[in-house]
Amino acid sequence: MKSVNEDSGVPAGHLEVAPVGEGVEIRLGTPAGELSLICTPERAREVATALRLAADEADSVRTADPVTVRADELRRGDVRDGDRAMTVDGVRVDGNTVHVTWKSGAGRGWNQLYDADARITLRRRGR
Repeated sequence: MKSVNEDSGVPAGHLEVAPVGEGVEIRLGTPAGELSLICTPERAREVATALRLAADEADSVRTADPVTVRADELRRGDVRDGDRAMTVDGVRVDGNTVHVTWKSGAGRGWNQLYDADARITLRRRGR
């Protein structure tokens, strides 16, 4: 993955991630040089989770006002409004009952049942 400074157009460097033996190597290249980090798979997952949470927060700053939808209108990728990021991982409508599978920013998942007409406030709509 390569990135560019949006103001100047100058390449900002690169990011490479690859398995190295029993670890994971993260290499960052910048105009000033390269940095290499090797960590355990568990730590790599923690870094990925932290990046996802930060990305979710950055996305929420760009989002205008929260939107409220009926439970039967939820779709995969919707993010519930609240203190912690909760993303819809799956939705199944069974008559007047909606089965929603949520996933936390830390990767934990759980199911909740809602009446089809229950109102759910979303921070961001899924794509």
